[in-house]
Amino acid sequence: MADASGFSWNSLANSVLAGTAVSRSEALAILNSPDSQILDLLAATYRVRQAHFGTKVHLYFLKNAKSGLCPEDCGYCSQSLVAETDIPRYSIMSEAKLLEGAAKAVESQARTYCIVASGRGPSNREVDHLSKIVKKIKDQYGLHICCCLGLLSAEQAQTLKGAGVDRVNHNLNTSARFYEQICTTHTYEDRLNTLKVVREAGIELCSGLVVGMGETFDDLVDVAFQLRELVVESIPVNFLHAIDGTPLEASEHLNPRDCLRALCLFRLTNPTVELRVSGGREVNLRSMQAMSLYAANSMFVSDYLTTKGQPAEEDFKMVEDLGFQIVVGDHETARLWRERNGQGAATPEEAGAIG
Repeated sequence: MADASGFSWNSLANSVLAGTAVSRSEALAILNSPDSQILDLLAATYRVRQAHFGTKVHLYFLKNAKSGLCPEDCGYCSQSLVAETDIPRYSIMSEAKLLEGAAKAVESQARTYCIVASGRGPSNREVDHLSKIVKKIKDQYGLHICCCLGLLSAEQAQTLKGAGVDRVNHNLNTSARFYEQICTTHTYEDRLNTLKVVREAGIELCSGLVVGMGETFDDLVDVAFQLRELVVESIPVNFLHAIDGTPLEASEHLNPRDCLRALCLFRLTNPTVELRVSGGREVNLRSMQAMSLYAANSMFVSDYLTTKGQPAEEDFKMVEDLGFQIVVGDHETARLWRERNGQGAATPEEAGAIG
């Protein structure tokens, strides 16, 4: 569908595929698009997704390695100092438990194992502990490893790099303008600095946001453009799951079409970046979950930090029903998965990495 000026979502996709960056006015037009254009917008976005990622879906398996006990006041988080939530609280997990999680990641067909620890940032002891375990996970399972540990020093980032950590997740969460409305115990600049030291250590960047916290469309565009400037490798898009006991427990800002528009925004502004539909997808996208994968090319499988996701089998079926294929991992991981399930060895094409 085109307007009087001849603009259409298809022409925007053509422009993106030709290497032209989406402008601010175009980005805002995506978020302001009427419901009657959702399918046209999604079809155009899928052309960009397909050009760079085909029909592959990269699964992530998340392990909450340290829960609660956090001194920060992030308004969306059930683990924060200000949250009055009934969640498990424990210090950093043992080697045995984290190795058990890695085995579960392989069973869940995940390519990446995400190790997450609550808190402002890890102690050097915690970084050393996790680094030793990461080396064993890489040796035993060949999984890609992404760590989310909070604010990091340059030295800690270098230690993680030496252990074989592939990516560090540190979300911007929202825009610089809106950040103080969500968190006051650290700054937006603190987060940017962690991303800087991670990049300088030679580790890939995974950084995204939480949509639906009361931000404006301009805030969402600010984040999309900031991530484009940072040249991140992966963008997780979370949708606020308003948890009882958190400051944002009464927030109800989203419907499934809003979620799809946000995913289209981040795909079109960051066309070659892995885009992950993340926390809150089940409660916000609801019956339209499958449509998210026409923009995103990765997702979490099974549970999140303190909330349950839908069963992994339902995720597998959703991918299958779309006619898409799960990327199990690198060749060795794919071979192990198939052999353990009596399917024989994968071909290099079947086991190929994303991108």
